[in-house]
Amino acid sequence: MRIGELAALVGVSTRTVRHYHHQGLLPEPARRLNGYREYTLRDAVTLARIRRLTELGLSLDEIRDVLADDADRELRDVLRELDADLARQQAEIGTRRDRLAALLARTDLGPDSTMTPALAKVLRDLPAGGSPFAAFDREVIGVIDAAVDPADRHGFAALFRPLTEPDAARRGDALNARMDELADAAPDDPRIAALAADLAAHLPDEMVTALVDSLDDTGSSQWLELTSRELPPAQHAVLRTMAELLKEQK
Repeated sequence: MRIGELAALVGVSTRTVRHYHHQGLLPEPARRLNGYREYTLRDAVTLARIRRLTELGLSLDEIRDVLADDADRELRDVLRELDADLARQQAEIGTRRDRLAALLARTDLGPDSTMTPALAKVLRDLPAGGSPFAAFDREVIGVIDAAVDPADRHGFAALFRPLTEPDAARRGDALNARMDELADAAPDDPRIAALAADLAAHLPDEMVTALVDSLDDTGSSQWLELTSRELPPAQHAVLRTMAELLKEQK
């Protein structure tokens, strides 16, 4: 095969093929007497593997390691693994289409509808009561849910279930009201420390552990930075103080 035929077969551009050559991902093939590259089925399989791995979000360095492991395997084994990659993607697409079909069949589509079903159910049971802070909190939870690995989303939703119990829900309503009262307060308002302590005590143990772990992870700690830009200063001070308390407790 010529480079154009290879690129068309796998669904990439010839420029992409040359880029992978330059990056050392796709070995340079033998050349004909006229100087043109001559690609084989193995090259097509490798190129298809690279494309699938980039679609899965792997970096070029990570792909290089995967391909190094493939180098000594039989072509049939590599083809089987490539087929397994495609099957996983096909299953993921099927799952997404099922979710879309369920959403399109609903008559009550709202902001929570596109969340993981388990989380959407939990949020419906969380106290809101017209609280502006509660509404903002739900939006942040939805953003975090989108960033969570799909395999971990049921576990993420489970963190909130203890807060839906009747006593916890009543406490949550009261805490949301106290947060709303700080909407126009100064960042050094004397009510901040007590509210931060009460919020910290309100959170379930598993949520506290996940929250503290997220504070040490630059990739998942952006929720606190988000609140600094979106919330009034006093409300953000409550969350920052609460986070500091939780870290000290752990």
